[in-house]
Amino acid sequence: MIFITNTKYPNYIIDFLSEEWQRNNFIVLTFMFALLFVGRFLNKKQNAFVLYTMGVILMFSSIYSPMRSYLSGNWNIATDLPLHLCGISALICSVLPFLKRKQALFDFVFYTGIIGGIMSMLTPQMNSFDGSQFAYLEYYVRHSIILVMPIFLLQNYGMELSRKSMINTFLNLNILLIIIMPFNFYVGGNYMYLAEPPQVNNPLVIGEWPYYVLWFEVFLVPLLVFLFYLSKIRLSQIFRAAV
Repeated sequence: MIFITNTKYPNYIIDFLSEEWQRNNFIVLTFMFALLFVGRFLNKKQNAFVLYTMGVILMFSSIYSPMRSYLSGNWNIATDLPLHLCGISALICSVLPFLKRKQALFDFVFYTGIIGGIMSMLTPQMNSFDGSQFAYLEYYVRHSIILVMPIFLLQNYGMELSRKSMINTFLNLNILLIIIMPFNFYVGGNYMYLAEPPQVNNPLVIGEWPYYVLWFEVFLVPLLVFLFYLSKIRLSQIFRAAV
C-alpha cells in the first residue's frame, strides 16, 4: 500500500499480516536468530568482526543514502535528515562497536533500538520511498541491525544496563522531543512523528496531534521498565530457548 505525501516520493506502507509482511519478517527473524545463535559459538575476535561489520554497514548506509538522494536531486531537509528515532539509533549503532566506552550509548540504544526496531518491523512505513530495491532492502537491513546489535552486545560482550538507564533514556528522549518538535515546524518536517502521526496503523498511536505524543510518553514508561527487567534475565537466554 502506498500513501502519497507532499514530497516527491510517496511513503510505502506494508499492511500488517499481509503476505509481504509475513515474508519480510520471517527473513528478518531468521537472520536475527541465526546471528545470535552463531554468535554463541564464536570466539571474542570473531564476535568483534561481526559487531564491526554491523557498524560499518550502518555507517555506510548513513553516509551513502543521503548522498544518493542529494546527487539525484531529491534530498530534502524536511525528510532526509537522520532525525527519526530509528535514524538516531542507527547513527549510534554505527559508531558503538568502535568505542571503548560504550555504556551510556548502549543504555540509550538498547531501548530505542529494540523498541524502534520492533515497531518498524510490525508496522513498516518507508518514508519518501523511491521504489528502488536498494531503498527497500536498506530499510530492513538498518532496522534489523539496530534491533539485534544491543542483544548481541548483551549476549556476547556481557554488557548490562546501568541502574539509571531507564531514567536517563526517558530524559534524553524528551530532550530530543524538545529540540526536534520546533525544528519540524521550522522546516516542515515530521521527524520522530512529532508533527503528525505515522500513516501506518500503529496501536501506540491514539488520537490526533498533540494527544498521540502524550500517549507515546505514557506507553514509553512501561516499555522501558519491561525491557530493563527483561535484560536482567538475559534477552540472550530467551533467544537461546527459541533456537
